[in-house]
Amino acid sequence: MRRRIRESITKYMTNFKINNIGVKIKQLAGKPWQPLEFGRVNDQVLQLALFKGEYHWHKHNAEELFYVAIGQITIQFKDRKDVVLGPGDICVVPKGVLHCPKSAGESYVLMVEPENLKSITLE
Repeated sequence: MRRRIRESITKYMTNFKINNIGVKIKQLAGKPWQPLEFGRVNDQVLQLALFKGEYHWHKHNAEELFYVAIGQITIQFKDRKDVVLGPGDICVVPKGVLHCPKSAGESYVLMVEPENLKSITLE
């Protein structure tokens, strides 16, 4: 009985994917605005990205979550006050809201968004 339980637990545990933020940060070095997939939860994609400089103005067909792991970013908005985020801060940008993230220095940000997220870029 114990052996079957142990085998079941071992089989279940091998399906876990373990990632390390430090390893992903090293992979992102010198590659701003090129997110790496960190994992998936249900229909959501977790991505880690290096923010440096200014991205472009855009909006999405769904909400987007930003979690600052290292550094400081500003999320600029056209229709509301900009939001400044530091380490440990989270901001959810609502569906359809025009925004433009930027960072004066190097910042590492975890983003959570639906796997079928569509972006509309402002020209």
